[in-house]
Amino acid sequence: MKISEALRWAQNQLDSDTARLDAEVLLCHLLGVGRVYLFTHDDQDLGRQLNTFKKMIERRRCGEPVAHITGVREFWSLPLQVTPATLIPRPDTETLVEWCLDQELPATARVLDLGTGTGAIACALASERPGWSVTATDRSREALEVASRNKTQIGLENLELVNSDWFGSLTGLRFDLIVSNPPYIAEGDEHLSSGDVRFEPKTALVSGVSGLDDILIIAAGACEHFDGTGWLALEHGYDQGESVRDILENTGYRAVETIQDLAGQDRITVGFWSQP
Repeated sequence: MKISEALRWAQNQLDSDTARLDAEVLLCHLLGVGRVYLFTHDDQDLGRQLNTFKKMIERRRCGEPVAHITGVREFWSLPLQVTPATLIPRPDTETLVEWCLDQELPATARVLDLGTGTGAIACALASERPGWSVTATDRSREALEVASRNKTQIGLENLELVNSDWFGSLTGLRFDLIVSNPPYIAEGDEHLSSGDVRFEPKTALVSGVSGLDDILIIAAGACEHFDGTGWLALEHGYDQGESVRDILENTGYRAVETIQDLAGQDRITVGFWSQP
């Protein structure tokens, strides 16, 4: 079967809005080529690689995320390793990275990324600001192993990984900026039974009845880990902007603001802490 024929077959097998793209990404990964190659070599015969491709398509047809099949997802132009022990980095989270990089922080700023997962946010910030000292935490040792591999692959000497349940292992440490993409989906949310999230760790997705339990913990705990002043930036659901603003304002943060992602949806809320 030629490349063009294999892609048509795969698209029919997947029968979804992203069927063609998924098939191309999987075939590119299998062949170790870019997408342009598929069009310039569309008459190439796949030979024995066809069976492997068919198995990959079957896994995707059963709902398994493309990132789990390939083991890789690009974030902030960084190729990150991904496993079922972590959330799959999503483009929406780049809104958080962009906001952080736009702030006038010290050249040697101390930055904390809570619940780092693959290390996506921490790796992006550390790679863009070599002078920053970035600390990334996760309570999952499996997730930290993934983040460690990504740190080593990218070559980030200014990134430290810590096993910690939120602020539990950070006693006495102070930061200029604290960021997090925490669990923020409500228990029983219908989206938990569809799409890629079915294959992702529920502990990294669900946070109580309202989805705000962990955000409440982070907002309160962060106050003790600023050196007098500092910024807190939190990712959240598209319909949680008002609730997160209320949490930050009621905790004592100032300059509270919600920023939209490229789709125009509320994506992150930020606040500035100043010691009373």
